[in-house]
Amino acid sequence: MGRCIEVAINLPGIVAVRDSKEQAGPVLTFAPAAWSAFTAAATDGVLARTV
Repeated sequence: MGRCIEVAINLPGIVAVRDSKEQAGPVLTFAPAAWSAFTAAATDGVLARTV
């Protein structure tokens, strides 16, 4: 099963994330600074991967 997310960075003051296969499902929202910190940590390999 594929894991797909959509990230909307074009909304004022928030970053919205959802499962692209469940478009009517829940949406997680983050402050832009928090999302930036998360993606930087993921890119740098700081986050532990779990399955």
